[in-house]
Amino acid sequence: QVQLVESGGGLVQAGGSLRLSCAASGRTFSSYAMGWFRQAPGKEREFVAAISSSGAGTRYADSVKGRFTISRDNAKNIMNLQMNSLKPEDTAVYYCAARTSPILPPIGVPAAAFGFWGQGTQVTVSS
Repeated sequence: QVQLVESGGGLVQAGGSLRLSCAASGRTFSSYAMGWFRQAPGKEREFVAAISSSGAGTRYADSVKGRFTISRDNAKNIMNLQMNSLKPEDTAVYYCAARTSPILPPIGVPAAAFGFWGQGTQVTVSS
């Protein structure tokens, strides 16, 4: 079992940056692959980025590649998402998620592949 709590969301102007964090409880954090998803109003939850259990492997949705960076610190049980060059279309509730596998999931992995979720944090990008 792992519990996840996101933080760092907020309101930012287009072109700005935000850093999201996901704090995890439990002793098995370092054995879980992790991911970030987002959900805009009226849309399905979509894959943003993923990272393997060791942090050595990462994957990104095409829409955020080159602008977002996912990272993790297993010693501190924390995962981060650095978001740069933000666009209004990045506006959504962002969720961190964990799956009971160390393997890096593929790009576009469905949300159902992750068994543990945080409560979400709102990111709003104004134009």
